[in-house]
Amino acid sequence: MIVALAGGTGSGKTYSALELATGLAGGKRFCVIDTEAGRAAHYADRFEFDHGDLRPPFRPDAYAEAIAAADAAGYPVIVVDSASHEHAGEGGLLDWHDEILDRITKGNDSRREACTMLAWVEPKQSHKRFVGRLLQCRAHLILCLRAEPKIEMAREDGKMVVREKRGPTGAHGWFPVCEKSLPYEATTSLLLLAERPGVPIPIKLQEQHRAFFPLDRPITRAAGGGLAGWAGGATKAEASPKSNGKTAPLLAGILTRILASTSEDSLATVVADASLLVGQAKAKAQSAYKARRAAIRAAAREPEREG
Repeated sequence: MIVALAGGTGSGKTYSALELATGLAGGKRFCVIDTEAGRAAHYADRFEFDHGDLRPPFRPDAYAEAIAAADAAGYPVIVVDSASHEHAGEGGLLDWHDEILDRITKGNDSRREACTMLAWVEPKQSHKRFVGRLLQCRAHLILCLRAEPKIEMAREDGKMVVREKRGPTGAHGWFPVCEKSLPYEATTSLLLLAERPGVPIPIKLQEQHRAFFPLDRPITRAAGGGLAGWAGGATKAEASPKSNGKTAPLLAGILTRILASTSEDSLATVVADASLLVGQAKAKAQSAYKARRAAIRAAAREPEREG
């Protein structure tokens, strides 16, 4: 599966990606492809991963080759930090388009507008191959994307105003820095903001994955464990005492979220996820759910007794 995490400086996207990768990897070492001059290596004392630098020019084919090499090496999870350079980095799609446009027009600025579409042909074909490489990858992929604030002119109450840009891939005026369709190529795409580091805002989040990403708390490795169980086929039809290897990561994620719940409302969000389990796994989840609910209710009654 492919997870895209977009965010600006201080939004916690790299840390969240490493947390998620740890859960998805199930205790195995994973790979980090780093375009940020070794920034991910700062977390080497907290996470178990192998680190490799990707340097300019950030052509789509360079990304595809690096991902293919990590996939061939057998890593269960590959983190790319950051995939935004493929679009807006040195030698990325935007730079490449300008290089071709300069070559075609040969300094004649009057021809630039007429030639701009032609100059996009080669970069877009390369990007298409890059996306194809992502979709063919056997490893789970986590793409970190930069995000930046944008504004727009719009008419409100009959007047033209400047406001935060609105659109399906953004929130609060923040948008991922990438080719516009990339967030939709991912299985799940989330936006993170510096005001609440690590807390996801959905860009693309399907119903079957919502239980893994509570919208009121930071992303943790438990989410990765749950996703690994789901991706491994931990469904009602397949889950059984013989398939503990598939259900164990999902159950671990559910139990962690149950214990972390501080209200009955947050506890209720776990129920849909627990419905994927059967047999002993489901019984364990139900027992933990009942115990946590009783503890929450007891804590809520405590002030009344003191009064």
